[in-house]
Amino acid sequence: MRRVLIMSAPASASVAGNAGIDLDVGWKLHPQVALRPEPFGALLYHFGTRKLSFLKNRTIVAVVEALPSHADARSALRAQGIGDNTAAQYARALGTLAESHMIVPA
Repeated sequence: MRRVLIMSAPASASVAGNAGIDLDVGWKLHPQVALRPEPFGALLYHFGTRKLSFLKNRTIVAVVEALPSHADARSALRAQGIGDNTAAQYARALGTLAESHMIVPA
């Protein structure tokens, strides 16, 4: 099954309503997920669920790659130059990844 990352509101227990993931929690790639950089962004493949996701924005790729090295998602966003005024759209995108188990709480 192919999945395209669309910045929509997820519905998972680790997700804060329509705002996306909880930015004050640490996140990381699921241990069974591989990220492969591509000219358009990146591919994420989950070996456990066999799901494929496309990240069509290099900024979200940089955020996902930065997640494990930061205490929380908000810090990872700020490290990529994403301020609080635009954090909500990235929180929704990360929420989509969390809903599909591509990223998990650290």
